[in-house]
Amino acid sequence: MKIKTTEDRRLRIRLRQRKRIMGTSERPRLSVFRSLSHIYVQAIDDLAGRTLASVSSREAAVKAALANKARGGNKAGAQVVGKTIAERLIAKGIKKAVFDRNGFLYHGRVRAVADAARDAGLEF
Repeated sequence: MKIKTTEDRRLRIRLRQRKRIMGTSERPRLSVFRSLSHIYVQAIDDLAGRTLASVSSREAAVKAALANKARGGNKAGAQVVGKTIAERLIAKGIKKAVFDRNGFLYHGRVRAVADAARDAGLEF
């Protein structure tokens, strides 16, 4: 596959990672997607092929938790999303997960989601 755009590069990295990363019901895959203005996180059980929990910066519950400077497109908003996904998984009895950065660099908002989920009690 020839890399012509940054999206092609991200897809190639994502597929390379996906060969090694797999989620189960006890330890789901925490998949992160970021757009310019929002961030989305899903906890996925790859064996059953279903989503166990999901959080988006577009949800009303998350928007209510955002402070005045925090929004989906910055690190403060990503921290709120990471904390929320950890709380939802812990409420379902899941303490461990596998982090899938989905081809994005582990930097900025992606790292903020991971750090906030770890601080809220999730292990990966």
